[in-house]
Amino acid sequence: MKFIIAAAVVIAVLSVGLIYLPLGGDESADGSVGSVEGAEIVSVALPDALTQNAQIGQRAYDANCAACHGINAAGREGIAPPLVHIIYEPSHHADESFQRAVSLGVRAHHWPFGDMPAVEGLTRGDVTLITAYIRELQRANGIN
Repeated sequence: MKFIIAAAVVIAVLSVGLIYLPLGGDESADGSVGSVEGAEIVSVALPDALTQNAQIGQRAYDANCAACHGINAAGREGIAPPLVHIIYEPSHHADESFQRAVSLGVRAHHWPFGDMPAVEGLTRGDVTLITAYIRELQRANGIN
């Protein structure tokens, strides 16, 4: 009986996760861009201007996060998900979830990219500024 319940939970989680997978191919109506390894997953509209904290956060993001999560948090096919995505809206992933992801790593649960390792060398302050940058990108893309 435990096996059946566990299997049902796994199927439900996978089914929900598949709802959020980008479609792939050339740019499509949902904003996904390509399915080539390393290609952007979503198109990201940039805000007219970033606050000073978000500008600092962008520099820290570019140095520590962009290699996996892509330029402007657009994600990278086969590597890591976009952070400018409804999954990461503040009501679903609060700012503290970014802190925990960086300090502890994250087990894969929304995307098929595998686990995210902890990121060494970033302070809570660094992650706060990176999160400010991500939140401003999200707002510019209608994710509040």
